[in-house]
Amino acid sequence: MARKKIGLIGAGNIGGELANLLVQKQLGDVVLFDIPAKENFAKGKALDLEQASTLLGADAKVTGSGNWEDLSGADVLIITAGIPRKPGQSRDDLVEVNLPIIRNVADNAKKHCPNAFVIVISNPLDAMVYEYKRRVGAPREKVVGMAGVLDSARLALFLAREAGASVKDVRATVLGGHGDDMVPVVSACTVNGVAITELVKKEALDKIFDRTRKGGGEIVTLMGTSAYYAPAASAVLMAEAYLLDQKRLLPCAAYLDGEYGYKDLYMGVPVVIGAGGVEKIVQLSLTEEEKGMLKKSADSVQKVVDLVKSKS
Repeated sequence: MARKKIGLIGAGNIGGELANLLVQKQLGDVVLFDIPAKENFAKGKALDLEQASTLLGADAKVTGSGNWEDLSGADVLIITAGIPRKPGQSRDDLVEVNLPIIRNVADNAKKHCPNAFVIVISNPLDAMVYEYKRRVGAPREKVVGMAGVLDSARLALFLAREAGASVKDVRATVLGGHGDDMVPVVSACTVNGVAITELVKKEALDKIFDRTRKGGGEIVTLMGTSAYYAPAASAVLMAEAYLLDQKRLLPCAAYLDGEYGYKDLYMGVPVVIGAGGVEKIVQLSLTEEEKGMLKKSADSVQKVVDLVKSKS
């Protein structure tokens, strides 16, 4: 069987780490793509990764390119293209600069790899993945946003540290938009099946939830740019679930068509990812408080989507 082809749109910090993880896992041959002005940078990073792969015993190829034709027939596209946040910026501040970029990517992807399973990372996430799907006209099963996996990973880490538990045993779920209004679902947070409320007091939980909501901003403040190790690991988890038909239940930004009471909106919800892409959206039983928080988050996402639509 021929190796799968994985296209990475954007050869920056996240793109490089994505390629590194994909090669290590040998999920497929990788095309590290960037704009013509950065093509040599992409080629250099690809060559560096291929040389490292000889030490790792990985046979997957990495190609650096600025030519969309090199992405033709890609099985998976992971889109990181755009400007990352700087200190003091919100994700929503990036609409003006990143909207033309996602539209250009969508137009080229529709032409060269229309059947790919697409994972969008670019911010503001929920609005960018919405615009990509709208522009390409792809079925909702094939276009998803990476946010919930990352936010839930951050939450799981903080819970594990507070509970004195192994990160391997902690499960956490975050719903809603990828922003400060995201909704941690307490009932879906467990340590090897034990409710987190049995191990962590409410006051500590509230502080952890607040830190999770601001998790991306905390890293931007510390580093001066957006996170890349954890976002890349999150997207690779999603790509792996698709390529290997793992049927993983993961919180992702999915297109809602009535689920949770919302339509024509991308928002973080639990989904099953397998060979069919987003094969199922799982509807959790939420408390009235959680429903209210989800509505607030949905309203925030809708405002940014409306802004995007106004610039059509």
